Amino acid sequence: MLHYEKKCWEQSCERIAGIDEVGRGCLFGDVVAAAVILPVGELLEGVDDSKKLTDKKREAYYELIMEKAIAVGVGHVDARMIDEINIKQAARLAMKKAVEALHVSPDYLLVDAEKVDVPIPQLSIIKGDANSQSIAAASIIAKVTRDRLCKGEWDAKYPEYGIGIHKGYATKLHREQILALGPTEMHRRSFLGNLLTEQPTLFDL
Repeated sequence: MLHYEKKCWEQSCERIAGIDEVGRGCLFGDVVAAAVILPVGELLEGVDDSKKLTDKKREAYYELIMEKAIAVGVGHVDARMIDEINIKQAARLAMKKAVEALHVSPDYLLVDAEKVDVPIPQLSIIKGDANSQSIAAASIIAKVTRDRLCKGEWDAKYPEYGIGIHKGYATKLHREQILALGPTEMHRRSFLGNLLTEQPTLFDL
């Protein structure tokens, strides 16, 4: 998990920021990105792609990363902007905001399968969250940040939709509630076209 970091350290790049985002495939809520700079040589045993970890482990690693990191930045892009500029551009914008939120300027970026629109040298890594500790750490920070919003503020705002349960993804419960109650202002209208037009046959399976 430190293969890419070691290459950077060998070239005197000490402040390496891992960048990742979550919520790209959701019907509801912000896409959230995180940027994490860990100390040179820091090995966080067990840190991995957030999707491979249980909620409990993610929460524990979140606290560990926040304690060990030199800097952590988080960026959000809301549903309205996602509809306006499309999800790919919104994810990239969230990543840019996360980098800009760092209180320490990074020397180099390791990015999960994207390019960040900032004038900092960077490397895009396919499946980066499974191959780079820095990116895995960013994936955990982004995931826990978004999940806490889903289970807290967003669920409280729209309790009928079950956001705390499905986190905004297109589960059967979520689709049923959208059809029964209509979309909220936090739903991504550009993601709902097929759902709303296929209403009569959606639940025949």
